Amino acid sequence: MNLTQLRSLIAVAETGSFTAAAGIAGLTQSAMSQALAAMEESLGVKLLVRHRRGVELTAFGEQALDHARAAFAHLEAIRKEAAAATGEELGSVRLAAFPSVFATVMPLLLRRFRTLHPGIQLVALETDDREVEAWLAAGTVDLGVVLNPSADSGAVLVGQDEWIAVLPAAYPLGRQSALSFAELAAEPFVLATGGCHVNARSLAEDAGISLTDVRMEVRDWLSATALVREGVGVSLVPESTLPESRMGLRTVRLKQPLSRRFGLMATPVRQRTRAARLLIELAERHLKAGPPP
Repeated sequence: MNLTQLRSLIAVAETGSFTAAAGIAGLTQSAMSQALAAMEESLGVKLLVRHRRGVELTAFGEQALDHARAAFAHLEAIRKEAAAATGEELGSVRLAAFPSVFATVMPLLLRRFRTLHPGIQLVALETDDREVEAWLAAGTVDLGVVLNPSADSGAVLVGQDEWIAVLPAAYPLGRQSALSFAELAAEPFVLATGGCHVNARSLAEDAGISLTDVRMEVRDWLSATALVREGVGVSLVPESTLPESRMGLRTVRLKQPLSRRFGLMATPVRQRTRAARLLIELAERHLKAGPPP
């Protein structure tokens, strides 16, 4: 066993989701899945039970979790004592964001931050986009990733995501190279919100059109694409949330592209901690450097 495996087990137990756990641990979802599979193989016993709505620990997994948490507590104590002996600055930063951000744009940034500042505790909190703004306004968190920040918000852009039309593979509209939002909205629709107030319905309202025939409304993006695959209707989802396997699906871009932007910003109600400033500065450098080749 290694620290990555123990950290992965703790993160999955606390979130009940591989996607959210990967964001918190600063790993890719694939790396976390592989770490836990290797841990189960080395122990010869199942730690997790995977199901459609998430993941949960087995009875033995719960026992192992207690030991994993104890091990990390001891390691943290060693790290703090070593930092105090060498004069290294310690601190913590509480970061809030919504699920798709932790799953896509933040893992690389958070992994880099942990590498550069191992003595700083990073507490990642997953919620919906409106609660991120509420927590920032109340000073509950140090930093938050907000959706579509205004130009004067002071937010650092950490990513963006284009909205993509998703249709059953044999759907007639899917043969077009691009669709207007009005064409898509007139079809039987599967509405997914992703826990955000900005979704296909709000985007349609902003465009002066309406979703005339919503057959199903779900929270999870993957649930929406699964329903589209079964022919329930069409949908509009962020590109980063599309499943790896597109079998049974057709994706089409909008004629007038729409995208959502993610901005990292600090709470305005109190002074930034040094830990929070370091993460913002890293995000600014990350933005200037651009995406990795």
